[in-house]
Amino acid sequence: MGAVRDLVLVHGAWHGAWCWRRVLPLLADAGARAVTVSLTGVGEKAHLLGPAVTVATHVADVVAAVRAEECRDAVLVGHSYGGVPVTAAADVLGDAVGPLVYVDAVVPAPGECWSSLSPPETAAARRATIAATGALPPPPASAFGLTGGDAAWVDRRQTPQPGGVYDDPVDFSLPRWLARSRTFLDCTTPPLPTIDPSRARVRSQPGWDVVELATGRDPMVSAPGLLAAELLRVAAG
Repeated sequence: MGAVRDLVLVHGAWHGAWCWRRVLPLLADAGARAVTVSLTGVGEKAHLLGPAVTVATHVADVVAAVRAEECRDAVLVGHSYGGVPVTAAADVLGDAVGPLVYVDAVVPAPGECWSSLSPPETAAARRATIAATGALPPPPASAFGLTGGDAAWVDRRQTPQPGGVYDDPVDFSLPRWLARSRTFLDCTTPPLPTIDPSRARVRSQPGWDVVELATGRDPMVSAPGLLAAELLRVAAG
């Protein structure tokens, strides 16, 4: 394979940069440089959990990582909730990033929140939990289609998600976003119901490359080879 774009990997809710561990060597073996981003308040930055963490905090995390690594035309990848900060960060970063990849991710419109694309009953339950505790505890990894050692590995590492990001709207230029190459990796086995609104959006909105992966919500854990192949395909395009 010839030269490929850098890949900037942004984890989803309750996760951290640790979740890409099985994918990173596959990308490196193919000659791709991968930059992993740790979002404030979770994973490796769980000690920073608090009410001050907002979507803007996570956008700043992504922007700072891309600029520190001096990326140019990089593929910006968001998993799950990571689709929210990735969308806004791309707007800030301009040509430092190129194609966007949403890995079973939330795909927001300008002014929407993570909660905007949650089913009403899910949103109500999550708001009640945030009001009581200030954060969202992680669901069991079995909800992501993981079993056995894979589920245990993820369960040991998941941490609460900052509550301040749930109803915080994301701001970005829709025309600039629509002008970017956009790929949605739809994890179908089993599909996570909370992503159904984003699945419908990418199939009704022009300009999307939608690829179905026969694995569950955490393909970086359950099917790292499948995921790496798709990321490399975009990076080489």
